[in-house]
Amino acid sequence: MTGSMIDLGELRHGPEPDAASLPRPPRAHGRPLRCVLVLLFLLATVVAAAPPPPGRTVVTVPAQAGADMLVDGDLVLVINPVTVQAPQWRLAAFRLSDGEPVWDVPLPGQARSWGILPKGGMLLVTGYEIGADPRVSLTVALDRATGAYRWQQPDSPVELADGNLLLRSNGEVEPVRVRSVDPCCGTVRWQVTAPTVGVDAQIADERAERLVFTDVKGPVEVRDTRTGAVLARADLRPPGGRPFTYVQAVDGLVLTVGGEPKTITAYGLDRLDRRWSITAGEVDIVQDCGSVLCLRTRSAGLWAVDPATGEVRWRSDRWSWAWPSGGRLLSSVISSDPAAQFFVIDPLTGRELADLGRWKLYQLDTRGRLFGVRRNPDGGVLVGEVDVRAGRTRIVDVLPEATGECEAISGNVLCAGIGGSYRIWRLRD
Repeated sequence: MTGSMIDLGELRHGPEPDAASLPRPPRAHGRPLRCVLVLLFLLATVVAAAPPPPGRTVVTVPAQAGADMLVDGDLVLVINPVTVQAPQWRLAAFRLSDGEPVWDVPLPGQARSWGILPKGGMLLVTGYEIGADPRVSLTVALDRATGAYRWQQPDSPVELADGNLLLRSNGEVEPVRVRSVDPCCGTVRWQVTAPTVGVDAQIADERAERLVFTDVKGPVEVRDTRTGAVLARADLRPPGGRPFTYVQAVDGLVLTVGGEPKTITAYGLDRLDRRWSITAGEVDIVQDCGSVLCLRTRSAGLWAVDPATGEVRWRSDRWSWAWPSGGRLLSSVISSDPAAQFFVIDPLTGRELADLGRWKLYQLDTRGRLFGVRRNPDGGVLVGEVDVRAGRTRIVDVLPEATGECEAISGNVLCAGIGGSYRIWRLRD
């Protein structure tokens, strides 16, 4: 499945999209094998191998080359791409317990990439026209038990705090459509159309609670996701009415970046009241890093800023990015090596606390457990649990029949197996 649809919080190494491309696509329980997935960090370190565990049931799932997979509860969902023999994308469901088929249905439309968001008793399948100009998308709702078609609408969804879905068109399509729909039947609850607008979502508990609308030539609006009502509106553009570089909602704040020199100004999310302002040069992205805000700059590395005052707690040109976990920050060094080295750092001081080595890391479940995989020198794949707070890795499993190209999904590890098949292993607790 498409990486953009199965996101538990992806950490990227390259530049982030502008705020106009947000909110991000919906989150779910897994990621595709052929994409950078579910907190996928590029790694591989030398760790002493543990003895292979006792035998266990391994599920083998039939899939075409280039297929994407998702484990959702008791189902394995496989999106098979278009081939000469099958000129239409198809979604197939198999039982996780034994790999037996449950249903298989075609997907409508001509999208080049698909992703899935499980929601209640349905599966929301969204297709993207990758490379299309402008990029368009289509969301189709299918019954989870049978694969039966329920409804479809244009645009891509994200979950809202009230249980509904936010569907919005890409910022390159004008006018921009934003609407809230009932996931059961696609009924529109409210909708807004704007000529040119960026939309960012304030996320809490994996769901959007507030929406920030930005007109590049006018005011910023904060809207309630339950009703679409305007909660606050203000013209926050730099002096002279020049447009922003971008606007972002993070940690209860609305941050504007713009002006000369480049300045970050923070406003309260509820009333758009000004809180603080700092000059930081070119800023690629601002992230919520728990006790601090992390600013990734193009020329001065990573900055950690107090979200209440704007005070710069520390800055370093060593770290490429940071991600909060267990009250600490997980980070990698700036390097041209694609297999980056990862460290634990103190969020308030920037001090290095532990070296975690080189792994491919995944967030395994909603409890936030991190697992790493690497090839085992004696064959198969070695699995380690990464404890960021303690700054160490514990070897928990060996998958002797895995050949690599793994991902972690909902308590399982999915890897390419011997002979090109895909196999699913339940991780040992």
